[in-house]
Amino acid sequence: MTYLEFQFSLSPLQPTSDILVAQLSDIGFESFVEHEDGLTAFIAEEDFDEPKFNTLQVFSTDEFKIHWTSTGVQQQNWNAVWEKSFDPIKVGNDCMVRAPFHEKQEVLYDIVIEPKMSFGTGHHETTYMMLAHILENGFKDKTVLDMGCGTGVLAILAEMKGAVQLEAIDIDNWCYVNSLENVARNDCTKIEVFEGDSNLLVGKKYDVILANINRNILLEDITTYATALNEGGMLFLSGFYLSDLDMISAKCARSGLQFEKNLEKNNWVAAKYVH
Repeated sequence: MTYLEFQFSLSPLQPTSDILVAQLSDIGFESFVEHEDGLTAFIAEEDFDEPKFNTLQVFSTDEFKIHWTSTGVQQQNWNAVWEKSFDPIKVGNDCMVRAPFHEKQEVLYDIVIEPKMSFGTGHHETTYMMLAHILENGFKDKTVLDMGCGTGVLAILAEMKGAVQLEAIDIDNWCYVNSLENVARNDCTKIEVFEGDSNLLVGKKYDVILANINRNILLEDITTYATALNEGGMLFLSGFYLSDLDMISAKCARSGLQFEKNLEKNNWVAAKYVH
């Protein structure tokens, strides 16, 4: 089987990349790798519908600048393409995020993620920083929500750190299925995965909420997160730039959440708030 490889140049990278991935997934694209200036996406040639591709909504807005090229990739090169583009990620001294084909190293938290997508592998700054926040904070006996879970990697590390009841939610069916696969792959037994959005949080309470999405969705849902957070609970937010931090923090403050600290990497931010 032949696959088509699309190289997208994106400006700005976010939220353009997240929106593009969602819309490409809807028309059959299977795999994605995010880069510093864009995105690589793959689809089986027989599944590619050019009219649907050309009429994607993300291409028609002036808010985003998107350019692309495409080439064919033979199936026998598929694993080689992934192995070349997916390197193991080490977060601090204790956590390794790797693919099944990477050699296991002696770390406290060894997480195996099938590299079917870019978001949630640890390569993106936001995922890396959210993992760093989890490593820095106590999760023993906590109830945890991983909102916009992607691959489920944040929930997986939270369970490894002692969380006793976890939910992982994503609106994208592909992320839902991939999270289920990765939860099983890492022998996690306390994580339930759901397909949906913040409407699923009605009537629920958590000690910790992890939300790595994008600025606009976070601003819409912060009040919902605050309602779902137990007194003294922790909210970790990422998926936005440093220039958006004041706006995010102001919305959190109006919802009764106090800013505690933030991590920053390449102008991306992951912030911690307490109830």
